[in-house]
Amino acid sequence: MKTYFSKVKEYLLNLEYNIIQEDEAEELFVVENPEGGIANLVVDCEDPILIVEGLLFEIKEENVDLYKSLLMKNREIIHGAFVLDQTGKKVLFRDTLQLENLDQNELEATLNSLEMLLSEFSEEIISFSKL
Repeated sequence: MKTYFSKVKEYLLNLEYNIIQEDEAEELFVVENPEGGIANLVVDCEDPILIVEGLLFEIKEENVDLYKSLLMKNREIIHGAFVLDQTGKKVLFRDTLQLENLDQNELEATLNSLEMLLSEFSEEIISFSKL
């Protein structure tokens, strides 16, 4: 029987993501896809869910307009969302998927959503990172 870890690894390789780091004991990967603008994306098998999370930028100062813009953009994101880390200083992309029924199309949809977000919203992300 295939473990979730090996199944997710197979999907990532099929989708032509570079696995730059993997930890089988922790069941997580760090992946990249330079063509899609993705670097250091963490893919973590935390049974019963798969967590896909990547740092987008750090917040230098609290800014209500920034938070408002991020929440408004969340409405447009197909899969996943902007989230803050526990410090409230880092803006991440995050999505969760059920491991039990996970198929390659679901993981691909999440990754495509992030790629589309990065391509369509890149100028705003760059300007936010300078605030």
